[in-house]
Amino acid sequence: MSLKPIVSVPPHIKSEKTIGKLMGWTISALLPIVILDIYLFGGYAFRTICLSIIATVITEIIVLKYRHMPITVIDGSAILTGLVLALTLPPKVPYWIPLVGGFLAIFFGKQLFGGLGYNIFNPALVGRAMLFVSWPEIMANSWFASLKELDAITTATPLAALSQVRAGTLVADLSVVYKPLFFLNRGGCLGEVSALLIILGGVILIAKKVIDWRIPVSFIGTVMFISFIAKTNILLNVLGGGLLLGAFFLLTDPVTSPVTRKGRVVYGIGCGLVIMLIRLYSGYSEGIMFAILFMNAFVSLIDKFTRPRKYGLVKTK
Repeated sequence: MSLKPIVSVPPHIKSEKTIGKLMGWTISALLPIVILDIYLFGGYAFRTICLSIIATVITEIIVLKYRHMPITVIDGSAILTGLVLALTLPPKVPYWIPLVGGFLAIFFGKQLFGGLGYNIFNPALVGRAMLFVSWPEIMANSWFASLKELDAITTATPLAALSQVRAGTLVADLSVVYKPLFFLNRGGCLGEVSALLIILGGVILIAKKVIDWRIPVSFIGTVMFISFIAKTNILLNVLGGGLLLGAFFLLTDPVTSPVTRKGRVVYGIGCGLVIMLIRLYSGYSEGIMFAILFMNAFVSLIDKFTRPRKYGLVKTK
């Protein structure tokens, strides 16, 4: 029997991990959050999530048709972008906000760079950032309700209240919000209703090897360490705002995060450092969106300097 070499085009390494499977697992891990949102906020949540997904899918189809490329929305990436964008929005935003945000996310965050795999920044956060700077009042005043435990003290969000406590303008025991933030929170964005469900979703994705544990662990660990050094509330910095949603579902985007193991640790630490700088030294009490977009810009550089050395090569001096 003669053995003939097989010559074929790349990729030469096959994997069972398809884009559709990765997106499907991520969407499935977010479903408990979606169900809780609809239970808590009813039609507001259902409308925002549906319109956001519709906008991202339709925009993707139109742009791909215009570019004469195959329609690939069945891979679920546009659906996931719409879902994640909706989860970063307040529940009571007007109906046109998720529609505009979905268009901005796909057009400017994804297709303008060349489509899936070529985008530098997380598309959902690009859409969210453009909405945030264009309509700040709507994005800041469309909450369903504030935490009743915190409302008895102040009308601020937990992180804003923490800033006031740190500045000495408010004296309060913020430990009263730990339990609602962990189990059931009606005072944040759609993706901030339960830290417990977000962590469970993240653990599922890590167990199925959809995401790398190094990114959320290094990110959350850095936030906890800096909170300890700065003598500010560690639990509130972790549970408050969109930190956990960002740790498990935004930082870990396979396109906009490093591919090397060391790079993923550096990326997580860098993002944790940036968000704490924002929270400690700026007038903005959240910061997850800006921290991730900022670190997205350095992903190529991180990969370059953390690339494993080829076997047999000696490091040049």
